[in-house]
Amino acid sequence: MSSTRSKPWPLLVSAIFGVALIFGAHSYFGRSSAAAVSTNDGTALVSADPSCHAITVLASSEKAALLRVIASHYNAERHTIDGSCAQVVVVSKASGDAEAALVRGWDETLDGPRPDVWTPAASAWTVLLQEQLITKDKPSVVPASTPSIAQTPLVIAMPRPMAEALGWPTKPLGWSDLFALAKNPRGWGSVGHPEWGRFTLGKTNPHVSTSGLNATIAAFFAATGLSSDLSVARVHSPQAEQFVRQIESSVVHYGDTTLTFLSNMAKADAAGRGLSYVSAVTVEEKSVWDYNQGNPSGDPATLGAASKPHDPLVAIYPKDGTLVSDSPYVVLLEPWVDKAKQDIAADFLAYVRAPSAQATFQAAAFRSYDGKAGGPISPADGLLPAGPPVLLTPPAPTVLQAISDSWDSLRKRARVLVVIDVSGSMGITVGDSGKTKLDLAREAATKAIRQFAPDDQVGLWIFSSDFGAHPYEELVPIGPAASTVPEMTTAIDRLEPTDGTALYATIRAAQSTMLGGFDDTKINAVVVLTDGQNEYPQDSNLDSLVRQLHGESLDTSVRVFTVGYGADADVTALTSIADASSAAYYSAADPTSIWKVLISVLSNF
Repeated sequence: MSSTRSKPWPLLVSAIFGVALIFGAHSYFGRSSAAAVSTNDGTALVSADPSCHAITVLASSEKAALLRVIASHYNAERHTIDGSCAQVVVVSKASGDAEAALVRGWDETLDGPRPDVWTPAASAWTVLLQEQLITKDKPSVVPASTPSIAQTPLVIAMPRPMAEALGWPTKPLGWSDLFALAKNPRGWGSVGHPEWGRFTLGKTNPHVSTSGLNATIAAFFAATGLSSDLSVARVHSPQAEQFVRQIESSVVHYGDTTLTFLSNMAKADAAGRGLSYVSAVTVEEKSVWDYNQGNPSGDPATLGAASKPHDPLVAIYPKDGTLVSDSPYVVLLEPWVDKAKQDIAADFLAYVRAPSAQATFQAAAFRSYDGKAGGPISPADGLLPAGPPVLLTPPAPTVLQAISDSWDSLRKRARVLVVIDVSGSMGITVGDSGKTKLDLAREAATKAIRQFAPDDQVGLWIFSSDFGAHPYEELVPIGPAASTVPEMTTAIDRLEPTDGTALYATIRAAQSTMLGGFDDTKINAVVVLTDGQNEYPQDSNLDSLVRQLHGESLDTSVRVFTVGYGADADVTALTSIADASSAAYYSAADPTSIWKVLISVLSNF
């Protein structure tokens, strides 16, 4: 990492700010005149005092909570710009989602509050944004200067016993080692641990997640043996494609956030199955520290609330190179960002880069904006203060776009059964929209399923409690998405609400059906959307269903991703079902958010 430009702050300062991290927001919220509001994803934030000039800072999810704490102290100090008070509101949004919204033109009804400043996790997103705006013949919204406010390198996180089996910490490891392990049919048996099965990888979707994007970039560099000057021709070479495809073949599923993987790892560890979920996960260095504190979400409010894992993670800094998430600070070149907002943005940037705010980042295992490690980054937690031995130079815009496009053809294919609740409650009208929950679900589902590649395998079931012999019905059998997606679109358009909710019986049958045609070259999964609770007396045993989902072997795992739709969905049951299958639960408590939620769910494939 780059060298520091200032003297180290005493450890006491880091400790103080570590405490402030947890309690600072609470103390400020209690005395500020700002009002609490909520976003669609349930994230609390603070609205600006209407008597003040204010800016909205759009922050990547891994640092939004910390940046809110820093903003709360900034607001409490009553900074002024041209004689008027200045305030900062921090809103969380995944970097890929924000980039896509800026490309198409920000729509507050779809995308949330309009940002004045954007701080994605990594500069790669600003490069992609500029490249895509040029392609669409739109003006750039990115200024020449986008200074970093914090850093954290991408690492390969692995449970300590598995890393030690590969030779860690004395043997340098990297992407080439993952390639060899993924390619070896003996898997972990090749290093003396057949009980761990095949090598499996947790990796997020590079179209929405920074860790997924950086991991994909790093894999292409490793495939070519380069650390800079990667070309489009090299990206498309057979050697690079074979290397990346082999690594992708080991992925258990993708996703919109690393939290899905880290949360499932923590649950498996707590149940004594810590080595059974994934062999490794590509995450930021900061996330390894969070996991090892028993706080996989990284939320400062929950730090210390849970026990530390039995098998902690260690960070492998790839010998063949990695990238740094540098959190650029982008004052958007948009018409609404006037002189007053630009001045507030500059003032807040100076505040964030000052020693006290930097200590707040360091206390949470980020590195400072100039790469300096704080006290939490230590060998005791499997982290190296020196950082990665090889830092990769981010590729040129055209190369980065080629990498992003190539992933679509190289990613692991999916075999997914979509299951939609058509019980009577789906006919309830949502607010004053004039549309029912089923209307909104139809619109969202028909758009979302277009994300599948033509050679993915997809099918459709519906369920209620009024279909004769079974409470579910197959509308479109599993088959190539090229043919089934148009059939599914037609079938979804014709759905009508019927009777009760046979949730458990349907999931039980769906999982069994998927196991019967299991394809170990694909991500095998069920996606269930429901707005209610189980209302089918013939099968009301949730514990039995959970045991069935737990009972799958590591090599024949069908993951059940659940979506709770509306306020009456059984969150407890749906979470238990998703957890039992090592998948994830998604909340669409606000029915109008169902489009965003389904897009997030399908990013797992």
